[in-house]
Amino acid sequence: MKHSLHIDDAEVELSAIRAQGPGGQNVNKVSSAIQLRFDVAHSSLPEDVKARWLQSGDSRLTQEGVFILKAQRHRTQEANRVDAWARLYETLDQYANPPKPRKATKPTYGSVQRRLQGKAIQSLTKSGRRKTPMD
Repeated sequence: MKHSLHIDDAEVELSAIRAQGPGGQNVNKVSSAIQLRFDVAHSSLPEDVKARWLQSGDSRLTQEGVFILKAQRHRTQEANRVDAWARLYETLDQYANPPKPRKATKPTYGSVQRRLQGKAIQSLTKSGRRKTPMD
């Protein structure tokens, strides 16, 4: 898949860490998970893309604007490294294009009439439940 934006390898820090979850004795010895760190705030991305990403409220962003991703889906370090890069670009693609502006719309005449008719029927139903005053 061709991405509209490119992230330089020097801007991304990859480190091998131990994966969580089941794996027997091997899980305690082998660092097969990959932690990817990408400083969004100080990256070479266009300013509008950075602003959208930093304002997104993504839980993987630190207060300093560093995006931290943990890839541990696969058993091998290399597969997790490829997965981390793929997920980084997947996240970048979310913020690459500005969201479409919302167009204000009006309800149709028929939908307004149906709503008012429903309210009138409900009003009659409820008024029929009221106790009449004793004369």
